[in-house]
Amino acid sequence: MHTICFVLLFASLVGGIYLTMTTALRLARGESVAVAVLERAQMGFAAIAVLVSLVLLYALAVRDFSFAYVRDYTDTFLPLFYALSAFWAGQDGSFLFWYLAVALMGVGVVYSAGYQGLSPTGKTLFWVFYFLVELFFLYALTGPSNPFLRLDPAPRQGNGLNPLLQNPGMVFHPPLLFLGYAAYTVPACLAVAGVLAGDRSWLAAMRHWNLLAWCFLSAGIVLGAWWAYMELGWGGYWAWDPVENASLIPWFVGTAFLHTAVAGRSGAMTRTNIFLAWLALLLCFFATFVVRSGMIESLHAFGGSRMGMPLLFFLFFGLAWTIYLTWYTPPGTATDDTIWNRTGMLFVAVWLLVGLAVIVFLGVNWPLLSGLWSATTQGLNADFYNRACLPLGALLMVLMAVCPWMAHRVGVADRLGLGSVGAVGISAAVGMYTAGYRDPLALLGAVGGIMTVVCVLLLFLRRPHWLRSSALLGAYGVHLGMGLMAVGVAFSAAYKSEVEVELARGGETQLGAYRFVYEALVHDHAGPIERHTALVRVWKDGQELGVVTPEKRLYPNFRQSFAEVSVIPSLGREVYASLLGFDETETASFKFSLQPLVNWIWIGATLACLASLLAMRRMRQA
Repeated sequence: MHTICFVLLFASLVGGIYLTMTTALRLARGESVAVAVLERAQMGFAAIAVLVSLVLLYALAVRDFSFAYVRDYTDTFLPLFYALSAFWAGQDGSFLFWYLAVALMGVGVVYSAGYQGLSPTGKTLFWVFYFLVELFFLYALTGPSNPFLRLDPAPRQGNGLNPLLQNPGMVFHPPLLFLGYAAYTVPACLAVAGVLAGDRSWLAAMRHWNLLAWCFLSAGIVLGAWWAYMELGWGGYWAWDPVENASLIPWFVGTAFLHTAVAGRSGAMTRTNIFLAWLALLLCFFATFVVRSGMIESLHAFGGSRMGMPLLFFLFFGLAWTIYLTWYTPPGTATDDTIWNRTGMLFVAVWLLVGLAVIVFLGVNWPLLSGLWSATTQGLNADFYNRACLPLGALLMVLMAVCPWMAHRVGVADRLGLGSVGAVGISAAVGMYTAGYRDPLALLGAVGGIMTVVCVLLLFLRRPHWLRSSALLGAYGVHLGMGLMAVGVAFSAAYKSEVEVELARGGETQLGAYRFVYEALVHDHAGPIERHTALVRVWKDGQELGVVTPEKRLYPNFRQSFAEVSVIPSLGREVYASLLGFDETETASFKFSLQPLVNWIWIGATLACLASLLAMRRMRQA
């Protein structure tokens, strides 16, 4: 099967090159092209992608260690659920999954109403550029990132899956990211097809794909943050790690593109839309470059990858093409010169998002950039990102609360609504300051989030007919979710309290109004995983809240121990506990934290993702 899978992928590569070149030549000569042939070819690519993916999944399920990839990421102790998720745990499998998603989405495009509305030339151009993206993946899968390498003789045991990846968050986090990356291929290719063919309908055709990509990418990023919070045991959810940041950059640009596409429906911001469509896709590949190149150190990065240079060349030529296409595109209709209307505020918000993307991009690449003038380089720490990004993020939240009340031409359309939101913001700021919450960035972020939440509620209260529009419900549902997230981030980041302490059995410690009593340490050696679980009873103001059970685990094939945190969930202050270590006398070291409003981040993110799906309405309209 190893050889058959490789041959099928190689045949797709050769066939794709031939089809792309002949189609491009026919277009250049002004000859007609049978679009149906291109569509059937895409279905063939997708069928082969599905077939070889099923072969790899089966090999993972039965632990066929004759596959080098299976040997590298599974062992006989691994539960089936995690063995199957090893599909995307390594570089080779994740590229195959990404290609599978791109191929299947290409089939979805064939049956979408938006694509059917394109001219024959537009459809042909779409497939030329879509095939080029797929050819990059096929090159990788048949060359530097082949998941079907054979081991002969096959070993009896595999290396196992990194225990940090044996978590539900990591089961869903990577595939959602890759689905988001894959979905951004469709708007980018529709953009170039629409511009070169003179089709004005490409923005409408890509709207639902843009929303789908944003939804997948948002869910993937937030699930990654939740995984870091629940698995790594350091008490936080975002460390501004280069790989975390790399996935955030296309999210900023994709969010900006969602909003410029709204203005683009009237013919405005044409060049901006083209630029952002392709930039979002290229930044998805940049995020992968950060992980695969080995040039930037990160907890998540793959060392020794052979995909660094191919990705770099792809990014270089892709960026050159994006700049050329943007320059070639005729400018759209001029926008108003004032920012004191809804379009102007939208324009400011878009470039704030792009500015955030630029800041994080420079921060991620700072170790490389600083090497141009210094022999010793180091990355920028979280303090830089917090100081540079949080004020802009808070300003974005305020704009989200103000923009809906502005008129389409000049001035304010609803003074009562805007005044009410402003009064709520001022009252919230005064109340939080009086209560002792005086961190400037946290105060601004929380006020912006509260204003956004109140804005959405007031909008539907004052305009109840909006409740009958799934598009408006979805759009402002996203805003509502983002507002809740902003409040959660502001409080959890600035007002988290924690203590690290060493306790003998029966010992206790105090953190604010909370008392932690260490009662026992339970050792479980049954099965392949060795578990050591601490039982800690938590009290607040004399009332028992519950028991936290943080663990240390030892996995087969791994000498290092891994932490499993335990929480007592709350919509207010969540109790968070991790076991740092213990000795033979069962004296244990703990980290206890109080995380204010952290669950509003997960609630807001879930609401935003679900609302974006509601805004799509029926996918068949795309």
